[in-house]
Amino acid sequence: MQVNRLLGDSVGRTIVKLVVVSILVGMVMNVFGLYPLDIFYAFRDFIVNLWEKGWAALGRFGDWLILGGMVVVPVFIILRLLNYRRG
Repeated sequence: MQVNRLLGDSVGRTIVKLVVVSILVGMVMNVFGLYPLDIFYAFRDFIVNLWEKGWAALGRFGDWLILGGMVVVPVFIILRLLNYRRG
């Protein structure tokens, strides 16, 4: 009974459903020329590109931080000094 609850149906019916869905998905993948290793390699390439471009994006982020800080920090200090004199 625990297995039926886990699978949502009897073991036999679940196996039949999985076989039918596997055949349908296999047919669709074959029509589009997709193969499991192609999906794996595409995922791997995506992760590698994300890793490489991610570090480049962090470099740009650091540049933006420095450029923005060159404007924001002096303005912040001036505003704090002006508010300090009033209060």
